[in-house]
Amino acid sequence: NNLNMRIEPGQRIALIGENGQGKTTIVKLLTRLYDPTAGQILLDGVDLRDYDIEDLCSQTAVIFQDFMRYDMTASDNIAVGQINDRENFERIQSAARKSLAEAVVTRLPAGYEQMLGRRFEGGVDLSGGEWQKLALARAYLRDAQILILDEPTASLDARSEHEVFRRFAELTEGKMALLISHRFSTVRMADRILVLENGVITEEGPHE
Repeated sequence: NNLNMRIEPGQRIALIGENGQGKTTIVKLLTRLYDPTAGQILLDGVDLRDYDIEDLCSQTAVIFQDFMRYDMTASDNIAVGQINDRENFERIQSAARKSLAEAVVTRLPAGYEQMLGRRFEGGVDLSGGEWQKLALARAYLRDAQILILDEPTASLDARSEHEVFRRFAELTEGKMALLISHRFSTVRMADRILVLENGVITEEGPHE
């Protein structure tokens, strides 16, 4: 509702607000899963709808709260983030290290080649937090200019969450990053916090 915001390269923006205030809708608009019914979203002064959708997607990495759990190997679960790198084991391993998924994978009987999920014979299921680390690895493998995390640590314990965001601060350097979270521990690391209420930004500023 007449929402106006600006994100600069290298900035970490946190978007907070109660459920149903429009946080995830903003993410879907930024990623062109939806187009706005009124107004514009501009990237470098150009309407988002004027860009090639594949070019736009290739430079955007998103992890939603309800991330996918694929009945595939651990390696392929990460490679989904940048399918052209499916055979690039070094990059997959590096992404797993950044997201803390490496510790999960090394405990699996077949490591990166372990089938995950219960659909196929020999598949191993993971906890919610372990699946989430794999989903985060996908975003890191993508190495996009815009990184959006929508409640990315909802399934993680406090210690894992702290470690994920400690690394996230390093990994978002020079990128545009948008965080959505209900946890103060998460949003404190943002450069700017936007409070959303009834589809309107009611407060804006640093954590202090």
